[in-house]
Amino acid sequence: MLTVSGLVYLRSSRRDEPTESSWLPKGWPDALHQIGLFALADLVYETVRGVSEGNTAAAFDNARQIISFEKGLGLFFEQSLQAWAMGSRILVDFTNFMYVNSHFVITTAFLVWLYLRHNDRFYFVRNMFMVAMALAIVGYVVMPTAPPRFFPEFGFVDTIAYYTDVHHDSAFVALFFNPYAAVPSMHVAFSLIVAVPAMLTVRHWYVKVIWAFYPALIAFVVIVTGNHWWFDAAVGSVVAVVAALVARTVLSRLRPADWAWQPREAEAV
Repeated sequence: MLTVSGLVYLRSSRRDEPTESSWLPKGWPDALHQIGLFALADLVYETVRGVSEGNTAAAFDNARQIISFEKGLGLFFEQSLQAWAMGSRILVDFTNFMYVNSHFVITTAFLVWLYLRHNDRFYFVRNMFMVAMALAIVGYVVMPTAPPRFFPEFGFVDTIAYYTDVHHDSAFVALFFNPYAAVPSMHVAFSLIVAVPAMLTVRHWYVKVIWAFYPALIAFVVIVTGNHWWFDAAVGSVVAVVAALVARTVLSRLRPADWAWQPREAEAV
């Protein structure tokens, strides 16, 4: 015969049993909310990036100013680096693969992992992405810039088009693609926004080392493929730093129990 305490125990046990969505830290509503937020942000980002191409002449003028700036510093090395890399087909194929896939595949995989395994830190990183994408839109509108691959007279090659059948100016790609959105390099910005939190989260030292080298690898990739000047990569790094500062000093203070890097500690303070 079940006693009253037994009934209470059974009911509480049933509530504690894993549900269909128990693998989601906060259930399906929150997961779908995050997916929708990123989808909306990316739609706005890609649309503005694609339709606000600005003036072609201005884009090439800005690129030439970057060339002059880099030459003035004695750091106009992009073509030499690309020529060196093109001596190895394996290396070029690797950089092409990383350029096409790292921006979305590795970034998305990291965000999914962080959401599922370290959910308390996810919202801080999410906010960094949102701020960075907003800053990037401003950069694309204010400073349209042609990438190195548009300057064959300097010896640059579009390695992705040269070695593969993927062309930046195809009808489908052109729908959401701005060929003059070089500044800032969001490949580099996203790599930093991903790598630094990853280094602070993973436990094994060798995994930390891999993540530490990831932003440098992406900077190498965007230059070798002819898609960015090193100046673009530097500005992308600044965007990542500003996004982190805004997420920490502004957004985390608005909702410390949810948006801080360590929300549990913030909630207890």
